[in-house]
Amino acid sequence: MAAEQRGGPAEVALAETGPLAREFTALTTALLASGSVADVLARIVAAVRRVVPGADMVSVTLRDEDGRFHTPVETDPAASSIDEAQYASGLGPCVEAARADGPALAFSDDLTAETRWTDFARAAVGHGYHSVLAVSLIPNAEPPRLPGALNVYATERHAFTPEDRDRLMLLATHASLALATCVAVSSSALQETQLRQAIVSRDVIGQAKGILMARRGLTTDEAFDVLRRTSQDLNVKLVELAGTVTAHPTALDTD
Repeated sequence: MAAEQRGGPAEVALAETGPLAREFTALTTALLASGSVADVLARIVAAVRRVVPGADMVSVTLRDEDGRFHTPVETDPAASSIDEAQYASGLGPCVEAARADGPALAFSDDLTAETRWTDFARAAVGHGYHSVLAVSLIPNAEPPRLPGALNVYATERHAFTPEDRDRLMLLATHASLALATCVAVSSSALQETQLRQAIVSRDVIGQAKGILMARRGLTTDEAFDVLRRTSQDLNVKLVELAGTVTAHPTALDTD
């Protein structure tokens, strides 16, 4: 009876897990319900603040197809300013993590003493941040690949523990899978829409050809040639002209 009062087996098992496991379970559920890349990134950034205790500021770096970096989401505008310093110089933990083709991690426990990324370190310290941790977002195998990095800043020195690094790596893995799924669904929907448009266009052009063949006594090739030449002369798309002909069969009648 006690088990029945606490819920079914699945509910009991979840209730007996630790807070970190429950957080990741909730995050997975939320990511599965995300409908866009922006939604995925926003949920991941919010989760970092809850899962990584030392995280004072979070941002995401994405790399465009032309190799340029940008910060599409952050918890504080200062992150964009700091990130921009490393994008300009090409040197910084977020850039290094985002350039990787697989799991990668870059960090600094004391940016006041950092010599690898001087411009970035100067910008971060100038905004009051002294520790940084960046983990790569694993790019999708198919374009658009969306390579990038999940970045965490802290005002304290030595703010991040090895456990924090593991947690951020797990979050980045969740984000990578969610992004890949979201992009795949979007691409599939786009392809389906394009296919439907192609079928509709073919049908409309076929109807217009049939009208011209009946009214002018043309062959299939001759009717298509009339549509093609007229669309070029009028500077309108072939399918738009075909739509006009099907709606107004006398539109291309000659005297």
